[in-house]
Amino acid sequence: MPIIKSAIKRVKVNEKANDRNSAQLSKMRTAVKKFEKAKTAGADNVEELYQAAVSAVDKAASKGLIKANKAARDKSRMANRLAK
Repeated sequence: MPIIKSAIKRVKVNEKANDRNSAQLSKMRTAVKKFEKAKTAGADNVEELYQAAVSAVDKAASKGLIKANKAARDKSRMANRLAK
């Protein structure tokens, strides 16, 4: 643990940001997995799960948790999966 006051604050701030970012990434991955699972099972609510997953991916990209190319790639794969 650091001794300098500003370094102590940075540690606290970084831990909070890490928790927030981890939770956001987890939500995104969960939304994508739910969509994939529903599509495989042939569920009725696939369209709304797709919308939720795309929204989660966009939110993660806007927060800087994933890069823009990864967001576009993931959305494209989900759109192709939805169309089939």
